[in-house]
Amino acid sequence: MTLKTYSGSCHCGAVRFEADVDLSQGTIKCNCSSCTKARSWLVVASPDRYRLVAGSSSQSVYEWTPPGHAEPSIQFHFCEHCGIRTPGRGMAEAMGGVFYAVPVTLLEVDPDELAAAPIHYVDGRNDRFDRSPADTRLL
Repeated sequence: MTLKTYSGSCHCGAVRFEADVDLSQGTIKCNCSSCTKARSWLVVASPDRYRLVAGSSSQSVYEWTPPGHAEPSIQFHFCEHCGIRTPGRGMAEAMGGVFYAVPVTLLEVDPDELAAAPIHYVDGRNDRFDRSPADTRLL
């Protein structure tokens, strides 16, 4: 694995972060209700590879409890100024425990590098992060 540090931000720049990820290992598109509605395209970073550089006080948080779960398993973060979804913090054993879901569209990355990154589809709607959903056409 070859990690690279990427900087990223919301639209207005109030929330800024860095993430150490390897895009060549792939990105994620999930079919859970939230990711589907937001048309999320993500890369996962472990807590030790994600740093919020600025904007902690500029974020709002929405905690989501997926169907069948007793408590929230992900915190979606949003910039209070421009409304853009910023990296969220989640917890799922299938994802290796605690993780940050970083929208790749927020990263300062060469478009060709991003276009070359493989996309892995996950069936989050059914808590099956180890397999693709039957239908990926709208992800």
